[in-house]
Amino acid sequence: MAEIKYEVVKEIGVLSETGNGWTKEINLVSWNDRNAVYDIRTWSEDKERMGKGITLTTDEVKELKKVLNSLDV
Repeated sequence: MAEIKYEVVKEIGVLSETGNGWTKEINLVSWNDRNAVYDIRTWSEDKERMGKGITLTTDEVKELKKVLNSLDV
């Protein structure tokens, strides 16, 4: 399996912490030298390991923001 190359370009925020020290975060991440995308996933404290996550383009984040703003929470 090919190695996945990544760079956390900008740390945006921590959404939650797990009991084992990992954090669920939203960041701008460049995967395999591509343009950075918004990324939500769990990370180990040293950012060496990660869990499964989701990536979003800027347009997708704008739509997500609209949807979240429409919620009554």
